[in-house]
Amino acid sequence: MGSMNSLRTLRVVAVVEATTFLALLVATYFKHAEDSGAGVSILGPVHGVLFLAYVFIALSVRDLAGWSSRTTALVLLGAVLPFGGYVVDRTILTPAT
Repeated sequence: MGSMNSLRTLRVVAVVEATTFLALLVATYFKHAEDSGAGVSILGPVHGVLFLAYVFIALSVRDLAGWSSRTTALVLLGAVLPFGGYVVDRTILTPAT
């Protein structure tokens, strides 16, 4: 897979992973507030797979993208912070115009 395709894939996974993370946080709230855990039981595994995909792809493309250790760390940090995937997509992964 070429560098551009890999980065495009990472951008998509970053946004989808961030979205499922936020949805999981909302579902967790409802699980505890209204004793409704269906959302967590569905979103938890989906988010987990996307999280692992994000980390794997990020580590796979770091050399192709020429990222420093700091940039790589910031990209990985984006996977664990709410809205992090959106920030990474807009600030690091978006191609310069």
